[in-house]
Amino acid sequence: MKLHPSRRHLLQTGAAAGALGFLSKIPLLGADDVKLDPNQVRFRPEIEPLVRLLEETPRERLLEEVAGRIKKGTTYREILSALLLAGVRNIQPRPVGFKFHAVLVVNSAHLASVNSPDSDRWLPIFWALDYFKSSQARDVQEGDWTMASVKESEVPSSDKARKMFAEGMDHWDEAKVDAATSGLARAAGAQEVFDLFAQYGARDFRDIGHKAIYVANSWRTLQAIGWKHSEPVLRSLGYALLQHNGSNPQQSSHEADLPGRLNEELQKTIRSDWQRGETKKEATIEMLTVLRGGTWEDASRKVVELLNRKISPQSIWDGLFQHASEMLMRQPGIISLHASTTTNALHYAHQNTFNDETRKFLLLQNAAFLTMFRDRGGIKEGVKIDQFEPVEGVPGIEDIFSEISGNKEMAARKALAYLKSTKDPKPFMREAQRLIYLKGTGSHDYKFSSAVLEDYYNISPQMRDRFLAASVFWLQGSGKKNTSLVARTRTALGG
Repeated sequence: MKLHPSRRHLLQTGAAAGALGFLSKIPLLGADDVKLDPNQVRFRPEIEPLVRLLEETPRERLLEEVAGRIKKGTTYREILSALLLAGVRNIQPRPVGFKFHAVLVVNSAHLASVNSPDSDRWLPIFWALDYFKSSQARDVQEGDWTMASVKESEVPSSDKARKMFAEGMDHWDEAKVDAATSGLARAAGAQEVFDLFAQYGARDFRDIGHKAIYVANSWRTLQAIGWKHSEPVLRSLGYALLQHNGSNPQQSSHEADLPGRLNEELQKTIRSDWQRGETKKEATIEMLTVLRGGTWEDASRKVVELLNRKISPQSIWDGLFQHASEMLMRQPGIISLHASTTTNALHYAHQNTFNDETRKFLLLQNAAFLTMFRDRGGIKEGVKIDQFEPVEGVPGIEDIFSEISGNKEMAARKALAYLKSTKDPKPFMREAQRLIYLKGTGSHDYKFSSAVLEDYYNISPQMRDRFLAASVFWLQGSGKKNTSLVARTRTALGG
């Protein structure tokens, strides 16, 4: 007799389980309650039961079950760890987006939790738990992919893992990369591994920036939950970075690969002390001008030119951040939104890699990618982020977020007036974050808000107000209803 129902069966019968009542309980899953498929990747014994709980509990019951565990002592870090690992094991990372946002958004939800008041700290994570179940169900419908266990006989020794990984990545060889990744996770230092993945995560424009986003977000989440969970996460990441359609990119000339090939050579022409230079507004305007109308090659060459003229990288990043936001103002949508979240990810990698060549490469790729976002989205002339004007007077925060629900351009002008007047962005940021977890329904709400609120501090002070004001084109307005998950989460945790 089959004592434990399959994941497919539980997902299909979840509605019936929910009909038993809001406070009904399903049996808790202990380490011995389920038998793992020997071909399925296995996690560390201290986290495996909690991961299985997330996998096997019907969506209609998961939040209440997790709340019960929290009341019994399960920690935030344990929930965050299980959430990431459940997504990695159960959701195919190809394409790097769509249903895989359940994994990509974990770090964004974590950042939202960190920035939330104590009373609302769990709301973003409980939203992410529910979103995982939705993505898990979609994965079942599309073939029920599950990460397999690594082939131990193929895992290289520590002294060979790095070379094998690079060879596998360069040749787009899945088996070689998978085995080498396990070897790296077990033997190499965390920083060394990040430097490798940061380079390859930015080498091509497939999946509109999601490869670079996955590199940054997986690394950041591992920093929060511990490197001991890195092997399955890195294996998922390696598999994602090899995503391509059609012929082997090494043997072809796909448009997505062309900037990376040129920029590998261009970065060698940048002066050795390139990180020393002057921060000039005029240089930022030069960069913006090229991004608005030039080709990806023009953008890359402009970066090299500015750096070799002893312009600070900060002036270039100012232009990149502003152009990403400007595209969102001109044409709010998925393509322009990902220009912002990709820039956030590439900037994070740029700031955190120890490899100087990789750091230059990431800056060059970001510039090139923004022109590709522009062309992919068909984004034409329109409002300029460095020129739109604030309204007269000083509107209140309530007025700004009420306006978002009706007229985003006016909301941006009001936000600019408020920020210029108060000189303190924190009340605006707190309200923006609060409305995301009260009213946000999609992964992009969390990804964008976490990125833009962080990047406010990555742009030069004289440009920050305009950058933050432009964010209202994707932030939530106060006129929208709260999601049902808010009340459900609070009931589960407080009941």
